[in-house]
Amino acid sequence: MNKGFFQNNRNKLIDKIQDNSIVVLFSGKAPKKSADEAYNFTPNRNFYYLTGIDEKNIILLLSKVKGVTEEKLFIHKADPVMEKWVGKTISEEEAREKSGIQSIAYREEFEALIHRMIFTGSVENIYLDLERESWEEENSDTQRFAMELKNKYPYCSIKNIYQIIADLRMIKSQEEVEEIKKAIAITWEGIQSAMKNARPGMMEYAVEAYFDFELKTRGVKDFAFKTIAASGKNATVLHYSENNCKIGEQDLLLMDLGAQLNYYSADITRTFPVSGKFTERQKEIYNIVLKAQLETIKAIKPGIPFKEINLVTRRVLLEELSKIGLAHSDEELTKYYYHGVSHHLGLDTHDVGSREVELKPGMVLTVEPGLYIEEEAIGIRIEDDVVVTEDGCEVLSDYIIKTADEIEEFMNR
Repeated sequence: MNKGFFQNNRNKLIDKIQDNSIVVLFSGKAPKKSADEAYNFTPNRNFYYLTGIDEKNIILLLSKVKGVTEEKLFIHKADPVMEKWVGKTISEEEAREKSGIQSIAYREEFEALIHRMIFTGSVENIYLDLERESWEEENSDTQRFAMELKNKYPYCSIKNIYQIIADLRMIKSQEEVEEIKKAIAITWEGIQSAMKNARPGMMEYAVEAYFDFELKTRGVKDFAFKTIAASGKNATVLHYSENNCKIGEQDLLLMDLGAQLNYYSADITRTFPVSGKFTERQKEIYNIVLKAQLETIKAIKPGIPFKEINLVTRRVLLEELSKIGLAHSDEELTKYYYHGVSHHLGLDTHDVGSREVELKPGMVLTVEPGLYIEEEAIGIRIEDDVVVTEDGCEVLSDYIIKTADEIEEFMNR
């Protein structure tokens, strides 16, 4: 991504805030793991979306005062001693080049500047990213900063900018779609390696390792999410990721996985017989899931409600399961299909964006129907990534094989 992309994102955001306001966003930091170990750092995605910078403890300040907009980054001063231990921090020149922001200051100057802007009366509203998933979730650094601001400057209005940014991120630019395509292509390389090397009697994690190797050798630093390599009955648990069981002779292996490239995620699922051939029952169920996916993809177009996508999936699944006597009502279907068929995809795998919306061009979605028959140890999900176009959708992963015949041919090649 070039700096023009991030500059454009900031411009769109500034247009949506009130005058006499500032926006403050933090890049975040890695939480402590144990002793002197921390978890791997990954930048706050809203911060990254606006700056292109992926370094910890950096602050973005945007201001809009009397119609005049300004932007400033607060970075770390160079520390020659720490550089010998952990490497250099971002320089002023690098920060300008990555973000397109010309005004660079140091972290130590941040609080004094905020105070001056508020004290002089030029700032009435302070927009912060106050995302919170649940009541029980611990306060983030941003939420603690909001409470401190409210305590020191009770006359200022604290506003949540999270939803505004989420609405912007929901519609992907062509540059973003291209990043997702690259992540999908690498994911397919990993899937092929896993399928080529899978054998009955292997441990699930051993098959997973082939996927991991392909991604690492292609420069992928992190995965879109924890890989699911679920065989037999394990595949009926949606987020099973222990991957520590032996694969049986007649087992299907459900692999839900994705590369993350430049922080953009792929999210693909394929289910295949490790023996190289589906049983008749497995193929029967597999083809029902595939039909549901193809019909759902066909229904995706601008203007339809997001939630209607899942209704199409449920209708096809119920029709087909009724034919084989497995389910005859919506309630019975829920025993075998118990998740939604789609979510937004982008800088997060379960990307930001409302599901109470109509589809619009530029939205990137997953399409992932499944059937999970625990009593038969059959769990099947087929997932592809699509972008909504002006008159339908484009399947970004359409070259990844998925018919039963294609899979058997590949496994036996």
